[in-house]
Amino acid sequence: MPAGAHTERHLRSTETVRDVVIGMSDGLTVPFALAAGLSGASVSAGVVVLAGLAEIAAGCIAMGLGGYLAARTDAEHYEKELRREIDETRQVPDEEAAEVARLFQGWGLTDQQIEPIVTAITSDEQRWVDFMMRFELGLEQPNPWRAVSSAATIGLSYVAGGLIPLAPYFFAPDLHRALAASVGVTLTALLIFGCIKARFTGIPLWKGGFQTVLIGGAAAAAAFLIARVFR
Repeated sequence: MPAGAHTERHLRSTETVRDVVIGMSDGLTVPFALAAGLSGASVSAGVVVLAGLAEIAAGCIAMGLGGYLAARTDAEHYEKELRREIDETRQVPDEEAAEVARLFQGWGLTDQQIEPIVTAITSDEQRWVDFMMRFELGLEQPNPWRAVSSAATIGLSYVAGGLIPLAPYFFAPDLHRALAASVGVTLTALLIFGCIKARFTGIPLWKGGFQTVLIGGAAAAAAFLIARVFR
């Protein structure tokens, strides 16, 4: 590399990373709160395990379905807007060409600079439509497998996260020991997960870790105290 060459480093949070964050964050928090609440009610470790597994199964399906529907909605919206843009370039080409010019005017270009650019873009329908979709509407063509992959990623991440706070109850027959182990393991996992999430979002690692631990810990503490009071 030439001396003094400039290298740009940008954080790019991919769709898959976002799906993992959604599934894992809820998977760590909700079963953790459920296990803490049941422990506060002084049920047996076996009941905590059974209820936790049922919640993980339900949460996996619900979260996965939510991700699938969200991705399908994005795809349907894109297709609707794509058809509308194609129709407009064919039915009102002058107005669409004027919209292209106005976009470049917003970037500070002069009419003399804009004219050949508009001519080049509007000379090809596919290029014209792609330009309008991206720069007028801010839409990118979605991956056709996005809905399925999103559902699977969110669902599996939820399961992976949910098994962490539940794991101590499989091996510790004493409820209080299982709860203590679950708190230690889950808060550690929340801290690590928060730091990893912060790495992709660009916020300080300590801030991301602290926020995640605070949210998960508060949810579990609230569930435990409510169960203690009303048991």
